[in-house]
Amino acid sequence: MPPKQTGVLLMNTGTPDAPTVRAVGSYLREFLSDPRVVDIPVWARFILVNGVIVPFRSRASAKAYAKVWTEHGSPLMNHSLKFAHSLHEELGDTYCVSVGMQYGSPSIKQAMQTLEHCSPLIVFPLFPHYAASSWGSAVAKVLRELSGRWNIPPIHLVPPFYNADAYLEVMADRVREFLDKEFDHVLFSFHGLPLRHLTKSGCQLRHPELTKEQSSKCLSEPDYCYRAQCYESVRLLTEKVGIQRNVSISFQSRLGRTPWIQPFTDKVIEELAARHIRKLGIVCPSFVADCLETLEEIGIRATESWKQWGGESLSLLPSLNDDPLWVRAAGRMVRDLSLARS
Repeated sequence: MPPKQTGVLLMNTGTPDAPTVRAVGSYLREFLSDPRVVDIPVWARFILVNGVIVPFRSRASAKAYAKVWTEHGSPLMNHSLKFAHSLHEELGDTYCVSVGMQYGSPSIKQAMQTLEHCSPLIVFPLFPHYAASSWGSAVAKVLRELSGRWNIPPIHLVPPFYNADAYLEVMADRVREFLDKEFDHVLFSFHGLPLRHLTKSGCQLRHPELTKEQSSKCLSEPDYCYRAQCYESVRLLTEKVGIQRNVSISFQSRLGRTPWIQPFTDKVIEELAARHIRKLGIVCPSFVADCLETLEEIGIRATESWKQWGGESLSLLPSLNDDPLWVRAAGRMVRDLSLARS
């Protein structure tokens, strides 16, 4: 018998099937019903999601998706499929690569069905930083799917790679090239999380506003502290690139009134404009593929606000997407994991 292929399951958050109110509402309902995303009692989550968020946010979110939708569909899905194809070419025919989204289609279940003949299975959540609502949720779904199988293959998990050399080298090259535009300031903007998620993960620093030095104290428990990993990835990146001044860190995409990680990206941008910063560059290291949060929230809304506040130019560094260097780096991470577990 020929040797079995090694399966590689690539996972990301997901996207609606179309930029319509109905499709976006269905996507939001699935996304926000995840107890790792909205971690409140079931009855309260049901009322909040179905009675408040979906009815009131679906229309606005559909308009936002429509602004970034392409002839090939969702940017996140398009980039993910291109990345998967390129990664398969990089790894060769001894590997089989499939894409599964936590929410929406193709689902993790559908992706795993295409890998059912593979052994071992390499699970690759495309989240550089650990969060229970992203990396943790994705892995939990894989384990639930596998629990229904009679024959369960050996499983290898690609850990959060915020400090992995392969990822940092590619990001550093991209940032270094980006800085040729001569910005007055560079902002590293990360996806935000409710503060209670950090507390539940063991972070001891609960105050919403922390300096860079204070946040670094979380590094005594870096495995699960999302905020600490974000600060550490910026520290490592700026050291590799050689920039230490005129750099800020912020967090975006907050939802509701519960306390979230600060400082908030939109507030920081407004403050930078008030300081007469004119040329602003923004890097979003927590997103390896361009999506609504990068293209619309930063590329469109933040740019419009920046100009209203008197800024001259706001430039967004594109995500890694299917950049050949990122494909090669991801292939290196997969191969290294395969060798380490063989």
